[in-house]
Amino acid sequence: MTGRTPLRAFGSTGRRVAAVGQGSWKIEESATSSTVAAIRRGMDLGMTHIDTAEMYGSGGAETLIAKAIAGRRDEVFLVSKLLPSHASKRGTLAACEKSLARLQTDRLDCYLLHWRGAHPLEETIAAFDALVRAGKILSWGVSNFNVADLDEVAGIAGAGHPACNQVLYHLQERAIEHAVLPWCRRNCTAVVAYTPFGQSAAVFDPKTRQGSVLADIAAAHGATARQVALQFLLRNPEVFVIPKASAVAHVAENGGAAHLELSDAELVKLDAAFPCGKPRRELPMI
Repeated sequence: MTGRTPLRAFGSTGRRVAAVGQGSWKIEESATSSTVAAIRRGMDLGMTHIDTAEMYGSGGAETLIAKAIAGRRDEVFLVSKLLPSHASKRGTLAACEKSLARLQTDRLDCYLLHWRGAHPLEETIAAFDALVRAGKILSWGVSNFNVADLDEVAGIAGAGHPACNQVLYHLQERAIEHAVLPWCRRNCTAVVAYTPFGQSAAVFDPKTRQGSVLADIAAAHGATARQVALQFLLRNPEVFVIPKASAVAHVAENGGAAHLELSDAELVKLDAAFPCGKPRRELPMI
């Protein structure tokens, strides 16, 4: 399981983007030198899909990413996210300029509304369209949107929008598979899974029932349980994952997941060990 991270079509953008990218939530809490080294190592491995947000570290993550991608901007599919409190038309334009300045770049490859807030979507989308016309962003999308929200976006912006929906998705949280993932598949919207390992390391403990399933499948492939967890999500061709890694070894492990091929029988075992659960009224998010 070596080589550069494979690419796949990113929604309606016409771009091919690394299936395994690099998230940046709380990266500013780690040592700058090790984090920059990890991001650069990920880029060397083809993990050039880099995700951040103005909210992360109050801009600190964007500033750190600027250091990591310095001199290599053209290699990167760079994504940042807009706080809902800034999502008026004027606020969106101003927030984008600040993100661009912190990232030391002249454009974002994709710009997302972090979650739905009080400002009308029409205003936010009008600002996104203005930013596209100005070349400040090349595409735009959303995060934490349920089907009703996605329908509203498509009704305002038309076919091909949003370019992506970034959502909470991991083995123990598969709620998007009921309705959100099928909507995105039908409408050519990329699905980007944040926190793809979940929030508890216990799931990877081979002494537990679920952990033993992961461990057995990983052993059969000479892989790790975390690689199996990522590849289960990546079985859907419209899905991308953006695990955070602030250590070089973790980045290499994450990147290796994209080269793993799970059999149908293994997917059935994982599906049984980590059931999808019943549909929920609200989309889970953190």
